[in-house]
Amino acid sequence: MNLGKGIDYTNATGPDGIRIYAIGDVHGRFDCLSRMHEMIADEIARDHIADWRIIHLGDYADRGPQSREVLDFLARASARDERIIALCGNHDEGFLDFLANPQDAYLFIDYGGFDTAASYGVELRTMRRDELFESHCQLLSAMPDSHLQFLRDLKHSVTFGDFFFCHAGVRPGVALDSQSTHDLCWIRGEFHNHRGLYDKVIVHGHTPCREPEVLPSRVNVDTKAFATGRLTALVIDGKEKRFIATDLGR
Repeated sequence: MNLGKGIDYTNATGPDGIRIYAIGDVHGRFDCLSRMHEMIADEIARDHIADWRIIHLGDYADRGPQSREVLDFLARASARDERIIALCGNHDEGFLDFLANPQDAYLFIDYGGFDTAASYGVELRTMRRDELFESHCQLLSAMPDSHLQFLRDLKHSVTFGDFFFCHAGVRPGVALDSQSTHDLCWIRGEFHNHRGLYDKVIVHGHTPCREPEVLPSRVNVDTKAFATGRLTALVIDGKEKRFIATDLGR
């Protein structure tokens, strides 16, 4: 099959002297997140890695039970060390939308917001308008400023070597540096159905799969951690590519 010009996964290479860990959707599983960081720290110490990056691909809250703990961990870690990078996912956008205006934030309410609010000790109530606004105010009051600022500061993409990292994917035919933030957080069909190559290999999450999905043009590392306990990371070290994962169950 002729995939056209571009970089394919087999030949893609990471940046010289930097090991990359790209981690899929966490969705409130702090147990998986903390275990993954322990695994990475052990590898870095074992292999005497001088420089590295840990890239989180978005969707930190919702669905799992420990969204507060996840956001607290990542807000502190990324502030402490700029080599820990957090990208924005559609659920992170949805959380911010709810905090800004609870009436128009159906993603948060319909897809895990009750679990996120509960992690802050707040019961999200949506049956009546006054209850919705009251629980919204309670959640805002319960959230540390550092969590809100962390969500607001999330980047939408980053690139290292022959790899482009984002949450959902990219729109074919649009230059990687011209992608819309909406597509980077939300796209599925056009991206998944595209069979050509890009200027870089796209590393993403957003769409759950049983195992890491590896195609010539893209790698999906969302292994549905909130339900499986399997949080997956793509490890890139020069020409070597491999996967590590937690195995913590439900």
